[in-house]
Amino acid sequence: MVSTSPPLTEALAAGPVVLDGGLSNQLEAAGHDLSDALWSARLLAEEPAAVVRAHQAYYEAGAQVAITASYQATFEGFARRGIGAERAAELLRRSVELAREAAGRARAGGVAGPLYVAASAGPYGAMLADGSEYRGRYGLSVAALERFHRPRLEVLAAARPDVLALETVPDAEEARALLRAVRGLGVPAYLSYSVAGGCTRAGQPLAEAFAVAADADEVIAVGVNCCAPDDADRAVRLAARITGKPVVVYPNSGESWDAAARAWCGSPAFDADRVAGWAADGARLIGGCCRVGPEAIAAVATALGR
Repeated sequence: MVSTSPPLTEALAAGPVVLDGGLSNQLEAAGHDLSDALWSARLLAEEPAAVVRAHQAYYEAGAQVAITASYQATFEGFARRGIGAERAAELLRRSVELAREAAGRARAGGVAGPLYVAASAGPYGAMLADGSEYRGRYGLSVAALERFHRPRLEVLAAARPDVLALETVPDAEEARALLRAVRGLGVPAYLSYSVAGGCTRAGQPLAEAFAVAADADEVIAVGVNCCAPDDADRAVRLAARITGKPVVVYPNSGESWDAAARAWCGSPAFDADRVAGWAADGARLIGGCCRVGPEAIAAVATALGR
């Protein structure tokens, strides 16, 4: 199934577009265990209907873009589970198909307006499932990282999503690799860093990191995700100024993950009252990441007049 909506670039030119929230928390809320190394990608094979329901819940809450369950889906990660390359490619394609199916169900249920699919490609560290996705600096060259990312991006692009989501990127060097890997695929992309304060997780100043994408024709938006809402406030203004492109922003709830206790702690700080400020500063793709659910996305949609 292909998109019947106008190109996402046209929607961005017309005003802010609502992204979904955290897929993992929506799946966990429905009772699914995501504790293994494949995370939500495991359900692409084992419980695809659950993925459809999670996407549909966000569309029905007001999201205009669903981000696929392929963040942690890689040929290498699937191979560790005994899944061969042909089946892995099928599951990558399925991630896009399931989001399209959810969009179709949402429309059938009365959701109006264009609905889009963003095919998620997480960082190299997500495949390692050892926390290095929040550190970067893997000890690999840009060329080696490009070789890692290109095969799955080719498969995802062939499934014809509306945009490739190069998301939660911790390192500007990996961003360079990703931008090389998306060249010639015929699908636009957005680049979104995971940040802490004014730097990438790998410690590079955000001004330098954003500049990596300023001249990339394939990239239709640049910004941040999987970060604290306060960090998002600062990053949106900087990304708009440095790149001149639309900004993508979808922070976490504001809670923090305690790896030892394997639990979230702290209080949520994600507030739809921030949304108007992000939009005023240049944000055009706005949503939430970890621990941000359909209720919060509904509030974002309301704040943006959707």
